[in-house]
Amino acid sequence: MSGKIETGSIITGKVTGIQPYGAFVALDGNTQGLVHISEITHGYVKDINDHLKVGDEIKVKVLSVDEGAGKIGLSIKATEEAPVQQAARPKKPRKRQAAAIIQEGDGQQGFNTLKEKLQEWIDQSQREEIKK
Repeated sequence: MSGKIETGSIITGKVTGIQPYGAFVALDGNTQGLVHISEITHGYVKDINDHLKVGDEIKVKVLSVDEGAGKIGLSIKATEEAPVQQAARPKKPRKRQAAAIIQEGDGQQGFNTLKEKLQEWIDQSQREEIKK
């Protein structure tokens, strides 16, 4: 591993291999690093092949250097400005009107609103209380 590669530096490299989890990038003749799929671009990446091809020359930022393990963590998105996110408009609450289901034996079909049925339910409840 080359001693001149430092965390935080931005280097031009060449994509040498693509796996489902990331892309391998040659930084010089004998040093290679990995751009994890989460570091390809801002936003969700389903398939790396939609963004990179073997042989592409790309700018990467060195995120980590593990001399002992011989691993270098790279990022493409760290070299790009994050897209400006539009403020999400607050969703308006949906107005729902509660409805009562009318039993078929009532002689009516469909739904009546609670307001229309409320007095009927109160009267029915009071009649049941009197029966007890």
